[in-house]
Amino acid sequence: MKVSGIICEYNPFHNGHLYHIQKTRENGATHIVAVMSGNFVQRGDTAVIDKLERARLAVRCGADLVIELPVQYSLASAEGFAAGAVYLLDALGAVDELSFGSECGDVSKLLEAMDTVNTIAVSHSDEIRSIMEKGYTYPRALSSVVNGIDGEAASIISEPNNLLAIEYLRALKKLDSSIKPFTVKRENAAHDGKTAENGFASASYLRERIQKRTNISEYTTSEWAAAITAAMSKGEIASMSRLERVILYKLRSSTTDEIAHIYDVGQGLEHRIYGARMAGSLDELLFTVKTKRYTMARIRRIILALLIGITKEDMRKLPPYGRILAFNERGREILARAKGSTKIPFASSIAKLSQLGETAERFAELEIRASDIYGLALETVTSAQKDYRAKIMIDME
Repeated sequence: MKVSGIICEYNPFHNGHLYHIQKTRENGATHIVAVMSGNFVQRGDTAVIDKLERARLAVRCGADLVIELPVQYSLASAEGFAAGAVYLLDALGAVDELSFGSECGDVSKLLEAMDTVNTIAVSHSDEIRSIMEKGYTYPRALSSVVNGIDGEAASIISEPNNLLAIEYLRALKKLDSSIKPFTVKRENAAHDGKTAENGFASASYLRERIQKRTNISEYTTSEWAAAITAAMSKGEIASMSRLERVILYKLRSSTTDEIAHIYDVGQGLEHRIYGARMAGSLDELLFTVKTKRYTMARIRRIILALLIGITKEDMRKLPPYGRILAFNERGREILARAKGSTKIPFASSIAKLSQLGETAERFAELEIRASDIYGLALETVTSAQKDYRAKIMIDME
């Protein structure tokens, strides 16, 4: 028995994800556990369809057990996203391997780049700070300095999946985890690519097609294509644009002090965000706040964190539990293997998990609030408190 962990969003699942699962199986994985973002995702957006449906489809398409990544980690920077997800895999106590995609396709080169970047970040901190003072983001400033010192490392960190892979490796190292890294080289469609190639397309490309109600069956599995078609007919496709008035209200009713306590707000950014409260649309709000230092993805994450109420304090705590969203017979075997070895409780009922202490109660509160807000982003608005009534998917076929 070899259990491999995959960190994912499946927003939506496409042929590249299927290829990743196949390569993970070819590498010896008999069982796969996926840690998946919930109803909000790392680019600062709503997931196209509900997390429970995505978890169900994940099990139908190759995963055996799906665990929810708490919303504050789903809406975090690459570092926070990786830290929360890797912690859950390590805390399960049954995972042998972490499998992830990368443009590099070589774990040893990713580790070398990680060590190089870590060293440069410390030894050239003044130079990095000087570049940031000109209005650039920390990753951009760091990349600029690395480029002048180590061209190969700079080339590696210039690719988005490589950067996330390095954060996974850093999280494993920080936890002193026994989980071994394995990477699958990303082929064909580029991250956020706007075109399709050889039956492969990026999730960004597919999201655009879904919002335009265009068929995506060529680029995903039959199960996913059918689910998207059904969601379209039922008004169950989500869009952040439907949250526009809720977001504008939240900003107009917030103080600078309240904004300052929101996760990832720093360096006086609360004043810039507060200054955008007169915006008449979501796009105007986002473009008013955006600068060279603050990327659009970061601003979108902050705006959603403000709406949900995710504070800096919420990100100082590791997940107190793992919430199971779906599993099959092999998933049951993973849970049996984990019994007695877990570092935190794993269960499906958020109502029961919320009773495990103050931190668990807070995590559950944020998750339920996020799901309630997500229901407003659907074409057909859903009722509140849906997370309490959620039925997880158990597939024993």
